[in-house]
This record gives sequence, C-alpha cells and structure tokens, in this order.
Amino acid sequence: MGKALAEAFAICRETFEEADAALGESLSRLCFEGPEEQLTLTENQQPAILAVSTAACRLVQSMGVQPAFVAGHSLGEYSANVAAGTLAFADALALVRRRGRYMQEAVPVGTGTMAAILGLDAATADRACEEAAQGEIVSAANLNGGGQVVISGARDAVTRAAARAKELGARRVIPLQVSAPFHCALMKPAQDRLAPELRSILAHDPRVPIIANVDGEPKRTASAAIDALIAQVSSPVRWEDVVRRLASEGVTTYVEVGPGTALSGMVRRINGAATVANVAEPADVQSIEALRV
Repeated sequence: MGKALAEAFAICRETFEEADAALGESLSRLCFEGPEEQLTLTENQQPAILAVSTAACRLVQSMGVQPAFVAGHSLGEYSANVAAGTLAFADALALVRRRGRYMQEAVPVGTGTMAAILGLDAATADRACEEAAQGEIVSAANLNGGGQVVISGARDAVTRAAARAKELGARRVIPLQVSAPFHCALMKPAQDRLAPELRSILAHDPRVPIIANVDGEPKRTASAAIDALIAQVSSPVRWEDVVRRLASEGVTTYVEVGPGTALSGMVRRINGAATVANVAEPADVQSIEALRV
C-alpha cells in the first residue's frame, strides 16, 4: 500500500519518511511489506491509511491541483484536515493511532459488528434498526447514498436488523469484517477518551472549508473542525449529505486520494454529473494531468 507511489515520487517518499519519524517506527515498511494481519489492526491501519492518503494528496497538490473544499469518509476526515492545514501531519498520525486503539478498546472483541444494507433508503434502514433493537444498540453508521446504508451495533442486534431489513425489501445484506462497531453509541467511551486530546492539539483555521461527516456542513474554523472530529466517533457518517453539500457549493470535480476507489463510486452514485478521479498508484497521475488541461 503506497509503495509504488513512494518509489516513483520523491514527495510521496518524503511523506512516508516523515510518518516514520513522527511515530518513531517504520510505518512505511508495514504499509509496503505487511504482514497484513499487523497492518489491518485498527491502531496500525488508521495511521497507515492517513499516510498513504496524505502522500497522494501532496502529490496532486504538487502538480498544481488545489482543492476548493475537502472532505473525508470517517478516518478520511483526518486526512482532509491535514490537507486543509487544520492539523499537522505528525499530530494527526499520533491522534489516529490512539483513535484506533480507543475504538478497539471501547467494545470487547466479538461483541459488536457492522453490516451493509443495499437497496433500502435511510428511513427504512432506521426502521429496521428500531424494530430489531430489543434494548440493544443498533443504528445507521454510514449513510453512503445510492441505497447503501451500513448499520453498526451489538452483534445480535445487527443480525436481527439485517433480517428485518430483508423483510422490508433490502436487495442484499453483507456482513462486514470489522474489528469493532464503528460510528454508533457503543463508541462513546472512545469519543470521551479522544475528545480532550483533540481539544489540546495545536489546530489552525482550515485554508479551505471541510465538509464534515457529522452534519454535511462546512467547517471554517479550527474549533468547528475539531468538534466535528470528536462528534463523528459515535455518530453516523452522512456521506450522501457531504457530497450533496459539495454539489450545492458548485463542486463538479472530485479527486479521491489514497488506497482504493470506494469514495469515487459513492460520489458517482450520488452525483451522476460529477467528474471523478482517484490517485492511489503512479499511473493514476494521468487523470490529474487531464484535470489541468
């Protein structure tokens, strides 16, 4: 993950070197070589994804493509804050490492889970969760648009809600392989631990607005951006609202940076008129060159 970018571009290589220095260990080697079971541990995965996303973002910016707005899905909101200058890269790496640890420790392993519901709108997915809860926690965690809602909570409650969603017309329900039930009330202990650390960090007003997960609204001050990062730990990611807000602000071109292309697909489903590019590998820079023409 990110190895080809580091080999091809000095700015990406320097970003990984900066990450290694900030954490006092070789995050880059874990990204490039694994082992996968170590890389996918939440407290390693979060800084790893942040590092790859920041490397790709710096590459795009070095090519003369500058954002008018930034946004990120869940963890990606930290990358967005780094891109906007709200958080220093080194500070963000340390924060997301602890964020991952706190999230993992908030719920005993195996007692919580998540599932993707396809083919239901958000209101019907909420109904499935409410009717299946039986005193346990289960709720929408990712409102991804295009009829995709991810639910999160106690394992048995998620199983019941998934079954109820099928009864209510869901086309498909996909259990997710996750280490914890993210973005639901079970994450409140993690939020409470992370909040004072986020509030004590040196933060700057963002250079460009950050459209936040928690409400789909632009954050233009350091305090508003930090509050949004705190709230998102136990709140749903309202990605459809984020993309619709960007579109309402006149955004027509979206560049996804970092591993994978999941957000590109979501943006296309929400805003069919959007121009979407992604940068995860050296060959992807051709799409950025095209944006500059």
